[in-house]
Amino acid sequence: MYEANTAVIGTVVTHPVRRSLPGGEQVITFRMASNARRFDRDRGEWVDNGSLFVTISCWRRLVEGVDASLRRGDPVIAYGQLRTNEYRTKDGAERHDLEMRASAVGPDLGRCSATVTRRRSGNSAEPRGVEPAADDRPVEPAQTP
Repeated sequence: MYEANTAVIGTVVTHPVRRSLPGGEQVITFRMASNARRFDRDRGEWVDNGSLFVTISCWRRLVEGVDASLRRGDPVIAYGQLRTNEYRTKDGAERHDLEMRASAVGPDLGRCSATVTRRRSGNSAEPRGVEPAADDRPVEPAQTP
């Protein structure tokens, strides 16, 4: 099995499905498509040049964020460990699927807009001792000389 960290930019093509595993751990999975396009100079237009389909699996802190944020049709960027799964179907056909164990998932802001809601629980994304982002600090009036 080959594993590599990479980013895939595309569109969510299935509704994310959240599952609880026997040990109590949560996972959410969805399929995404990354479509390649190129400009055909002879025709003077953009043409489709194939699609890459990837199953994205999200664990731990990503589960809540993906479940609350992503839906089928959303433009998305996923980053994580890419691997190939090989298996046989019930009728004996050999199949190969790409799966990414995501470490980061978010909207593609080149194709949509988003509103960020930061988590305020004890499981904060900001390490202790780090100042809040500039837009979270109180604003003080500017002093003129």
